[in-house]
Amino acid sequence: MIMTKKQIKLGVFLMGTGHHIASWRHPDAQADASENVEFFKEVAIKAEQGKLDMLFLSDGLSFNELSHPAEQVRFEPLTLLSVLSTVTKNIGLTGTASTTYNEPFHIARKFSSLDHLSRGRAAWNIVTSYYEAEASNFNQDKHLDHSLRYERADEFVEVVKGLWDSYEDDALARNKETGEYIKKGKLHTLNYKGEYYSVRGPLNSSRPPQGRPVLVQAGSSEAGTTLAAKQADVIFTAQQTLADAQSFYKKLKDKAVAAGRDRDDIKIMPGVSVYVAETEEKARAKYEQLQQLITPEIGLDFLEDYLGIDLSGYDLDGPLPKDIPPTNGNRSRQQLIIELAERENLSIRELYLKIAGSRGHRIIFGSPSQIADQLIEWVENDAADGFNLMPPYFPGGFTDFIDLVIPELQKRGVFRTEYEGNTLRENLGLQQVPSRYALQQV
Repeated sequence: MIMTKKQIKLGVFLMGTGHHIASWRHPDAQADASENVEFFKEVAIKAEQGKLDMLFLSDGLSFNELSHPAEQVRFEPLTLLSVLSTVTKNIGLTGTASTTYNEPFHIARKFSSLDHLSRGRAAWNIVTSYYEAEASNFNQDKHLDHSLRYERADEFVEVVKGLWDSYEDDALARNKETGEYIKKGKLHTLNYKGEYYSVRGPLNSSRPPQGRPVLVQAGSSEAGTTLAAKQADVIFTAQQTLADAQSFYKKLKDKAVAAGRDRDDIKIMPGVSVYVAETEEKARAKYEQLQQLITPEIGLDFLEDYLGIDLSGYDLDGPLPKDIPPTNGNRSRQQLIIELAERENLSIRELYLKIAGSRGHRIIFGSPSQIADQLIEWVENDAADGFNLMPPYFPGGFTDFIDLVIPELQKRGVFRTEYEGNTLRENLGLQQVPSRYALQQV
């Protein structure tokens, strides 16, 4: 069947028991989900049954005892995704890895391996690390400056892409009769020397099935959007309003064109937390049930972590302090939360209750038809190409979406009924990336 309507792309952001900070306390949540591989297998299989584009795993390299429970104990993303690749066939596998606390060779090898293990379904979520405490776990006294982290990240990605091109597509002869394993002239040594990295290569992994694993980027700051426009295939972002989302969408697409790319080379997928039920009233009741489980101490610490300031001396029923200095962590999320408080005239208490549900991402409520309307509105009005689903709790908050909303989207002709191809690039509608050496031979 030929689809004439713009197709919505959908990922699911796996977050242990769920994205709501009190999700683990929900009576139907599996409290040990963050370290239960059988739980993740069941979610992955359900996501593939729903024909979603990809699974998405975040990561962090530090936490405190008041952090989101899913961040206090969790699997390393590439390890978990390798397991999930064995119980799925089509869905993409997106793992987060920091350019600040890794080396390019490590990252190139790990994601190439995942792409081979999954037969072309790997994606790397490129981050520069926004938890400032991560520095102390890696022999550093302090976190690198925000702008410097993004400068290094750009070079880091260039090195990784170069290493993925070490082998041409047909480099491996493996000819038992002649004894030729690698075809002459088909293996390339990178010999990269830049401002921040010196990497010889070649990579000890053949060319990934996708040519290049899909690149995802989640920064929305000026430095983050510049990196995304140049390097990323998928942008994970956070916007609260249609107007803000349209502005971000246009900005990223325009930046991509300025970087020599086509507007369709990148897919913009904001995060969204969905509460769906038979009626909007019942959907909102699900939200209120979770809100009642938030403890004030954890809610306040959650807000302080994003804002980068201590709020203990302020009246919780009063407004945020003025002139909050820019954090050296996640600046775009800090600004989004400040603007949210100002736009809705929220007190500190109201604000931490608001962001506890989805960390500043959009929250929507309604029946399956109402949810479909809200998602389609953003896609049809150039505010998004799709969404990264952030279920409030697992499994119910996720299975509700698969069982109720997916059929509604399919009925309207805006979401697939079968996967288009075997690789993540094919299913996202992205082009295969040719080797730089193949291009030189044309």
